[in-house]
Order: sequence, then structure tokens, then C-alpha cells
Amino acid sequence: METEQANWTVISLGGSLIVPEQVDALYIKNFVDLIQAKTEKGMRFAVITGGGKLCRHFQEALKISGHPTNDDLDWLGIYTTRYNAELVRLSFGDVAEPEIFLDPTKPHLSGKSVVVGGGWKPGHSSDGSAVGLAETLGAKCLINLSNIDYVYTEDPRKNPNAIKIEKTSWADFRKFLPTEWNPGINAPFDPIAAKMAEELGLEVVVMNGKNLENLSNYLDGKEFLGTVIS
Repeated sequence: METEQANWTVISLGGSLIVPEQVDALYIKNFVDLIQAKTEKGMRFAVITGGGKLCRHFQEALKISGHPTNDDLDWLGIYTTRYNAELVRLSFGDVAEPEIFLDPTKPHLSGKSVVVGGGWKPGHSSDGSAVGLAETLGAKCLINLSNIDYVYTEDPRKNPNAIKIEKTSWADFRKFLPTEWNPGINAPFDPIAAKMAEELGLEVVVMNGKNLENLSNYLDGKEFLGTVIS
């Protein structure tokens, strides 16, 4: 399978950007316009969507209405990420592959500039899918778009003395993460995905996806705001 490895950029698009409370159609349009502009320069993008609040709302509802296992909660989350993925894929029109991929080890690749997918299987978040896809495509960098400007040593909303991290190693970064994956976990990066990324020698950039000009700067090799983990 020819993947034109040097051209692929993997983006993990947080669900909180797609559906902060209601679907943010204007944000999706602006994101799509930016990525399409970059494809005209020869870049190719693999976009993995998260579930965000939509995922958490469904999981909390299931906890009230039933007796779910962790796998049940994971599958419910996976389907919300795929719902978001279909919305984003359709927004790209003919630029994207005609189907979302379900398995990051077997993405649909027919020469289109964009491929879109969501979660994969229980025990993995959309971050895990993104790392798996980066491995499949031979990508060296993954951009994690969320609603934070940087990773901090602690939650700055709870501790105003938390220290901003601009650059760190995987070994140091993983000290700030939980040791295990749980459905609906709130962390800057899934701990299982972080371990996978470290083993691959993958560079991950965490940045605020709301600032699309900042994303554009990074893609153009200019100065940007965000945390680099390598």
C-alpha cells in the first residue's frame, strides 16, 4: 500500500471542538477550509475525531439507565466519535475518502487528500486510533487539537501555580497521566496512546484547536503556541 509517508499529517480533532454544546458548524467549516487550503500545497491529512461532551452525555445516560461494563461504555463512545467523523468527512466533500475508516490499521486510501475516522475498539480512545493511524501511514508527527493552549503540570483551573510545559519527553509527560485507560477519562492525552507514541518515537503537538491561525502557522513551519512531546 503506497502511503506517500512524507506528506501525511495526522490530526486528532477533539470532540469538544466539534460539539462544544451544540454542533459548531462554523468551526467545522473553518477547519475544513484551512485543511483544504493546505492540501492544495500537496499535503495530505488523516483526521481522527473525538466524542467530546456528546460521548460523555451518552455514557452518563447509560450509567443511569442501565448497568454498563467498561466495554459497553467504550463502544458507546466509539459510535459517538464515528458520528462526528461522518459529519466532518461529509463537510470535506470530494476532497475526502468516500467512507470513514473504522480500523486505523486499514484506512481507505484511494489517492484522496483527506481521510477521516473515529474510534476503533474498546480499550482505546480516539487518541489511540490517531497513534495507530500514524504508525500505519508512517507519519512522524501527530497534532492533538483540544481546548487547551498547553499541557500543564496540573490542572490550571484548580491550581493557578501549575506550570506550563512547552517541550517535554514522553517519559516526563507520562508522569502527569493516569496509569490506566477508563472510558470518558479527562486527560490531555490517553495514557495508552502515550505509551504507544513513545514506543513509536512519535512527536505529538498539543495545541488549542480553536486557534486555527496557530494550527496554520505550525503546518507552515512558523512559530506556534503549544506543547511538543517527543
